[in-house]
Amino acid sequence: MWQPSLQKPKSRYWQVFFLCLALAAALFLPHCIIDGLNGGFFHYAGDFNDQQISFYAYANRFVKEGGTFSWATDLGSGFLNSYSFYLCGSPFFWLSLLVPARYMPWCMVPLLCLKFAVGGGGAYLWMRRWVRDERWSVVGACLYAFCGFNVYDIFFNHFLDVTALFPYLLASLDDAVLDGKKGRFPFWVALNLLNNYFFFAGQAVFLIIYFACMVAGKKYRLTPRLFGRLAFETVLGCAMGCVLLLPAGLSLVQNPRTIDPFDGYGYLVYGNSQQYAAIFYSAFLMPDAPYFKDLCQDGILKHTSMTAYLPVVGIAGGLVFCRVRRRHPFSRILKVCLVCAFVPVLNSMFYAFNSSYYARWYYMPVLILCAATVSCLKNDHLCDTEFHTATRTVALCTLSSIAFALVPVTRDGQTTCGVVDEPLRFWAILGVSMLGVALFALLLHRRPRLGKRFPAAVLAVVLGFSFVYGQVHLSITKYGQWYHDADYVQQTWREADEVNAALPAGTDYRLDAYDCYNNMGLWLDRSCIQFFNSTVSPSIMEFYPSVGVKRDVNSKPDAELYALRGLLSVRYTLVPTGKVEDWQNEELQGWTKAAQTTSYTIYENENWVPMGFTYEYYVTQDTFEGTSERQRGNLLMKALLLSEEQIARYGGLLTELPDAQVRATTCDDYAADCAARRAAAVQSFTATSTGFTATARLGRENLVFFSVPYDDGFTATVNGEPARVEKVDNGLMAVRVPAGESEIVFTYHTPGLKASTAVSLGAAGVWAVYLALPWMRRKKQPRLTQ
Repeated sequence: MWQPSLQKPKSRYWQVFFLCLALAAALFLPHCIIDGLNGGFFHYAGDFNDQQISFYAYANRFVKEGGTFSWATDLGSGFLNSYSFYLCGSPFFWLSLLVPARYMPWCMVPLLCLKFAVGGGGAYLWMRRWVRDERWSVVGACLYAFCGFNVYDIFFNHFLDVTALFPYLLASLDDAVLDGKKGRFPFWVALNLLNNYFFFAGQAVFLIIYFACMVAGKKYRLTPRLFGRLAFETVLGCAMGCVLLLPAGLSLVQNPRTIDPFDGYGYLVYGNSQQYAAIFYSAFLMPDAPYFKDLCQDGILKHTSMTAYLPVVGIAGGLVFCRVRRRHPFSRILKVCLVCAFVPVLNSMFYAFNSSYYARWYYMPVLILCAATVSCLKNDHLCDTEFHTATRTVALCTLSSIAFALVPVTRDGQTTCGVVDEPLRFWAILGVSMLGVALFALLLHRRPRLGKRFPAAVLAVVLGFSFVYGQVHLSITKYGQWYHDADYVQQTWREADEVNAALPAGTDYRLDAYDCYNNMGLWLDRSCIQFFNSTVSPSIMEFYPSVGVKRDVNSKPDAELYALRGLLSVRYTLVPTGKVEDWQNEELQGWTKAAQTTSYTIYENENWVPMGFTYEYYVTQDTFEGTSERQRGNLLMKALLLSEEQIARYGGLLTELPDAQVRATTCDDYAADCAARRAAAVQSFTATSTGFTATARLGRENLVFFSVPYDDGFTATVNGEPARVEKVDNGLMAVRVPAGESEIVFTYHTPGLKASTAVSLGAAGVWAVYLALPWMRRKKQPRLTQ
């Protein structure tokens, strides 16, 4: 069992913190300057632009204004459930509230730098116990901070919140077991769970592996009392951090994306052999852009965070450690994780056994790999023998990837060399990766001359090379979409106010955004049917596929599904000026030019129907499913889709749609249906931060339909009396309203939030008492000895 020294060396935490902060700032500075010269803030590519910047800016404003229901999130969704995966529990997000929402995009880089610094500092705090050398602990911490996983996941941004906080969780577990410190572990369990419930599931699995290997390696000396205390602290920490977990869980169990089980061979082998090559080379080559696939075209590589790359040292230290210290817990952890990476069902343990492939747990064994590497580098003898062999192995494995660029390929009768997608990009990645191997070999060769300066030399090379390979990765990722994103700042942040000024006041309509940048609705704070977020209301996931729209990570109804625009109360479509010709080629009827801004032409829908209207007819599920998916939007403009139970309950209010009407799905029929629905619309509709209100004047009792996603969190009143909320049209809502003047109020309360908040507050109280008891005992001790 490890025993702490009597005199612990002075901590270098802040040295690590500011080293990582400075290097991260240096990484981003050139790109910030380039973007600044073009008159904008730093924008990157893909998800960073489409989600992270807009999410942070929008959530900043939403939280400050208060509310529970976000209209700007797709067709409307509960705010907490939509953004708890991304930022609601992140301490970095809550820190960002100090900045006005308007200027949030300018603060993304400072936040990223802070995450690198916090992650490096946490890695140092955990590592110093096991490395037992402050200089090498600093090196290991910097390796972790700028490992390939972290540099790659700048693209996702909020993943870095996870990698920044995880080392503190691991350090607190060691503190609890080895030093008997109470209270730290529950706190870090709670914070990591609150930060991101999805990643916490993987962290829980890894902690079990870590704990079991530590016990097996006799680094942890387990007793029943210690096990009981750890179990108590674990449960306490989970209870403290569950405030977002229960609401998110209630939503996720209804989300079809979370239910994707394995089948047959899928448990044991990947469906494509290229996946194994991709996993193997992820430890030897610096990461490519997240949206590129170079080496393995058919593997699942894009956006998976598949990289275990360490700058300069690579996996050489891991190979040495596993060879010379085979019984050490770190060796066992690395070997277990290696097996998990190559076996699908074991890989999926870190994601609740979902069969969708991700490698977003690699940062945890990478942290162990960093500690193992610097532990071996302390030993002169290992550097003289084992490290030279390991470095040659790494060099050969890295160079072997050249085969992908040289293998002959015949397409359409033409034979070419290589299967890589972009040869120049591949050679750049290979060249930089080999530069790292060469630098490490040079360091090993010069170790005898460097003597005590060797740790400092390694640190300098690691930091310098991290800057080089980081610049290459950022450049490949950012400038690979440079032309696509050239107008990003102008068409989103800069032009939002101008577009809003061109649109009429009111909340009884939605927008469409034709070939625009993603999530325009967030920039405009308006509901838009084009939206990119994978954790929206589950009813949206149910509704869209039923009407011919693929809904996985985003909502993108094709322009040819024109009838959905009327059903969903789309009144205006934004078309970038450069895309007007493409829009006109769609040859859509019923749209007229309404306004012009700097970058957009705005078209108005002549067949717009306000939010909230009634029908004369209903349609059965059998009739609906018997209609082509492309025509179902037209059908829903004619009649309300009801279940058999609802037909039995409301059949007296509506009549089943005649067969002749079912088949009437021309554009003229659609226009007539829209006119009929418009004539039967509510008098007013007002979206609020907690739902919506409407007033209706009906000639007879009827169901009033709202194209708002059904959610268990909604309650409704009609004229002050509770009303039953019906789920209709495979995911939207309706409510029964009497004849005459009526006021309809829908109020949204996040399901499970009250219960989870009560549990968290209660657990926090228990934690406070748990911390206070030892202090109280110590305070009473002198009195007992008098």
